[in-house]
Amino acid sequence: MPSTRKPPRRLNMAGIALWPSWIIVAVAYIGTMVWTVGISFTNSKLLPVANYAGFSQYKRLFGTPRWLQSIDNMFVFGILFILICLVLGFLMAVALDQKIRAENVFRTIYLYPYSLSFIVTGVIWQWMMNPALGIQKAVNDLGWTSFEFDWVVDPDKAIYAVVLAAVWQSAGLVMALMLAGLRGVDPDLWKAIRVDGVPTWRAYISIIIPILSPMIVTSVVLLGISVVKSYDLVVALTNGGPGTATDVPAKFIMDFLFLRSNIGLASAGATVMLVAVVAAVAPWVYAVYMRPKTTG
Repeated sequence: MPSTRKPPRRLNMAGIALWPSWIIVAVAYIGTMVWTVGISFTNSKLLPVANYAGFSQYKRLFGTPRWLQSIDNMFVFGILFILICLVLGFLMAVALDQKIRAENVFRTIYLYPYSLSFIVTGVIWQWMMNPALGIQKAVNDLGWTSFEFDWVVDPDKAIYAVVLAAVWQSAGLVMALMLAGLRGVDPDLWKAIRVDGVPTWRAYISIIIPILSPMIVTSVVLLGISVVKSYDLVVALTNGGPGTATDVPAKFIMDFLFLRSNIGLASAGATVMLVAVVAAVAPWVYAVYMRPKTTG
């Protein structure tokens, strides 16, 4: 007669080993986010307090011209940064995919700026775009005295200086992702394209780019994270100036958190950014991980 006793459950050692990591994530990430959201509904100044103040910090936040300008700057910076990186990275990947000589050398040159932090990138471009030290002075000394490249001190062009530095730093990453995708295209597909007489530009637009859509989505997500984390680049390059011409939400939050001693307002800004990021990422997470798969 066969035994009906169930075998004893084995301890999942891998799961037990991950528990410390889950606890750290819950406390250090989720816990601090919940705490920040809670502080945004208080009148906390230098130190956090527990007196509930409703949405007063949010009303004050969206009544502050500097916050609104930082939001505008983030959108201008983010849209230009992501679009230029995608186009430039794709073109560099297509050029390298032509089996050119010294491909490894060019690939290293294109990807090298990404090994630098945004702080180092900002300092380098701050020197290069300094009218008294950088490119403008060098060209003026060569005889072209009317040449001007003073974006970093021009309030109307300073945000584009930040875009230029960020594109220089990150376009190589997009190139690497796109090149990996291009190398994964079936060679027989290219043979069929040539046999059918499809123009090369039409093949890239209608066939190759749709195949590269996972790489494009990955690039957009990584670049979008860089947009939200653009604090260090802005501080190193312009420190938010001239005036507040290149201010971004991250710098606004850090200034009110550590310099203005207004934890409540800084937490309200951080909560708005959290909600915006969740709203932007949620559709992608649902489409990739949560959408029911159709069968048949």
